[in-house]
Amino acid sequence: MQTSWDGGAEPPLVVAGGGIGAWATAVAARRAGWAVQLFEQSAFFSEAGAGLQLGPNATRILHDWGLGAALSVVAAFPSAVVARSCKDGRELSRLALGAGVVERYGAPYVTLHRRDLHALLMEAAHAAGGVQAHLGHSVSAYEELEGRVRLLGAQDCLAEGLGLIGADGLWGRVREQLLQDGRAQPTGHLAYRALIPRADMPPALAVDDVTAWLGPRQHVVTYPVRGGDWLNLVVIAQGRAPQSMNTWTDTGVAADVHQALSPCCTILRDLAEAAPSWGRWTLCDRPPVAGPEQMARGRVALLGDAAHPMRPFLAQGAAMALEDAAQLGQVLEGLPHPRRDLPAALARYAQQRWQRAARVQARSRRNGQIFHLDGPLRWGRDLALRALGGRLMDVPWLYGDR
Repeated sequence: MQTSWDGGAEPPLVVAGGGIGAWATAVAARRAGWAVQLFEQSAFFSEAGAGLQLGPNATRILHDWGLGAALSVVAAFPSAVVARSCKDGRELSRLALGAGVVERYGAPYVTLHRRDLHALLMEAAHAAGGVQAHLGHSVSAYEELEGRVRLLGAQDCLAEGLGLIGADGLWGRVREQLLQDGRAQPTGHLAYRALIPRADMPPALAVDDVTAWLGPRQHVVTYPVRGGDWLNLVVIAQGRAPQSMNTWTDTGVAADVHQALSPCCTILRDLAEAAPSWGRWTLCDRPPVAGPEQMARGRVALLGDAAHPMRPFLAQGAAMALEDAAQLGQVLEGLPHPRRDLPAALARYAQQRWQRAARVQARSRRNGQIFHLDGPLRWGRDLALRALGGRLMDVPWLYGDR
């Protein structure tokens, strides 16, 4: 399976990973004229979890890549982002989306299932040609040689290219070797996720908003996915990491959710009852990126969760992976001498990305603290939300950055 470059028209890039970041890398690299060898350890491609949100900073990239029409088929277009009280359901603040967001930022705000975005990127990469994807190949290490990189499996060399992109997620082996900075650590939060068919829900519950229900030491997020046919429900509570870090359809998980929501308003308890099954994830992350050398060294670069895992309190994990891929595509395009120029190009990518990624990581952490406030600080937060409305919820520095 080993591949090499003989100076032909399309220099090869090796990608470790098979998720959203890896396939976004494949799309961007193909647009820049690079052949891609992609290696995924699972025996099939899939995206675990449920829904995700994409702000205009991310959807603008998909539109630039010619994927706007495909996105509109699978996405939902929420009318607003709303903050409510977990305890009594009262509205605290509202940020209108829709045409106003497109007018301000040049692209829409959408919600969709992770698998739908994953499939969209896979199809775009395959349609471009020049991408070979290999399933069931676990990455063990890499070797950086003179003018090239080898990606190693358990027993042999998987591929050889001019550069390697580690897009293999939070527990990726590429970062482990590149930075040797230990494993990601639990944040003290548990995320419970469910999908509910909206046809089975009372009309009062099947709203088109993104709603964040804020409560002491926990919050709940709801929004439509699959073109609006399903409701994504996420409960994030503070708590200790269980022995099984991630699990799906566990009766104990459902019991934990019902207990967590017992002090909440009737609407949230009814939504939890309507969920056919639950998954539980232990949230883990790393400190914000401290410098460009944490995103690229030599012929190896990191992307997405492998580079800068995000807590979900700003809904930017997938968006940052798309931004990374778009920036990577820009630095890869038009290199006069790809073999010689690639390390400098990857260094530019890291220099252009690390501060923004670190800012989003830090803001996500801060939001988590704000969402879970209790006592007088919670009352102050709610007063500020009611007074300032959507101005407090909008993020121009994030959504407007091009």
